[in-house]
Amino acid sequence: MFDFFVEQILGMQWLNDLVWYVLINYFHADQNSNWWSSAHFFFYDTIKITILLVTLIYLISYIQSYFPPEKTKRILTHFDGFTGNIIAALLGTVTPFCSCSSVPIFIGFIRAGLPVGMTFSFLISSPMVDVASMLMLMSFFGPEFAIFYTVVGVILAVVGGKVLSIMKVERYLKKYDGAIRDFYAESEYFNQRQRLNYALNDTKIIVRKVFPYVLLGVLIGAVIHNWIPQEFILSILGNNNPFAVILATIIGIPIYADIFGTLPIAEALYLVGVPAGTILALMMAITALSLPSLIMLSQVLQRKLLFLFISIVSIGIIFVGYVFNFVF
Repeated sequence: MFDFFVEQILGMQWLNDLVWYVLINYFHADQNSNWWSSAHFFFYDTIKITILLVTLIYLISYIQSYFPPEKTKRILTHFDGFTGNIIAALLGTVTPFCSCSSVPIFIGFIRAGLPVGMTFSFLISSPMVDVASMLMLMSFFGPEFAIFYTVVGVILAVVGGKVLSIMKVERYLKKYDGAIRDFYAESEYFNQRQRLNYALNDTKIIVRKVFPYVLLGVLIGAVIHNWIPQEFILSILGNNNPFAVILATIIGIPIYADIFGTLPIAEALYLVGVPAGTILALMMAITALSLPSLIMLSQVLQRKLLFLFISIVSIGIIFVGYVFNFVF
């Protein structure tokens, strides 16, 4: 039953077969053609991600309605030390899906006087790890990859926040008096109808925001999978290059996308044989260290702390990537 759930419900193997059936029977597609393989990749992944995106975001947005920023702050004030970092990282898994949504909440936590280490654990975890991303990863790469990604993402958030806490970086914070986005602070007191409407509204906003990146990711994935020679990709990101994980991390930082936009690219790299840890490093760098979020963080972090944050997270991502390549 679990295999059926992963392959047919999350993986949508039926959709893969259906897209080929339509292309072959109605458009006389040739499965050995790069053009038709690209068309199949595009339609299959676009439809699949859209279905998962709408369904999972609706469900997770409903859960998020129970954890508005004000309630999250109240929860975090009851913890400190290493336990606080763990709770902050776990709370990050039930909050917004992208780094540019997480940064305003992070700024709010800083302004509220929460311990810096806990706020950084939240900041690292929030865009990188959540239930929706775990299920999406499971649908593309299987349960082992998804669970490992989620676990190491939370560990990276906890350790990164704890290291920054030990280094006493509070003196490198800037005073920020600008406005920050209102994240439905009143949702804590919603009734069930309001929560369902909140989830529907949030789904519309998020899907509208991320869908262009999904389409871009699918197009890039189709090109990688069908047009760039496998030998060329593996010469750069394959096992024979000892610096592949480092290179993937560096490539990922300037890119802005969330987990949904990176999945088609990751899938294409996986299909041509790029090691799982290298793909993991790319995905984590894109989601945790995107350039727009770093620009937003520069408003509240002095340059030294910003570079320290980037360095610690990058080192953690690279370490995890090499470990993952070794394990898988």
